[in-house]
This record gives sequence, C-alpha cells and structure tokens, in this order.
Amino acid sequence: MTEIEKYIIEKIKTMRKEHEFSQLELSQKLDMNDSFISHVEASSKRAKYNINHINEIAKIFNCSPKDFWPEKAL
Repeated sequence: MTEIEKYIIEKIKTMRKEHEFSQLELSQKLDMNDSFISHVEASSKRAKYNINHINEIAKIFNCSPKDFWPEKAL
C-alpha cells in the first residue's frame, strides 16, 4: 500500500468516526458488500478506495473529494 493510499484511508476513517458511522453503515451507504470498509481499513487486506468511492463518500459526508487528499504530495 502506498503512502497516499494510507493517508486517504486514514482521513476517511477519521471522518467516518466523526460522523459516528460504523464500518458496516458506511459500506451500506456506498451500496457495497457489508465488509468493504473493514477490508479497506485493515492493512492486511488488499481492498482500496477508487476515485468513484471517494466521490461517493464525499457526498455522504457532504464535503469535497479534495478533503481526503493531503495539501502537498507525499
């Protein structure tokens, strides 16, 4: 997993917790398999967010997809 992937996963995880969504709830809101978010957040799994996931998560959190990216390249 790359540094940018880790950064985005951690940023979304933080926002998920701030919005008080469980992994299951966010998976369901994305219309994904119930274990999708838990697989993305587990470093032992290969699941990752793609651009479409990031866009849909931004809609759920009512923010910009840019909010999940660092200000400078990693």
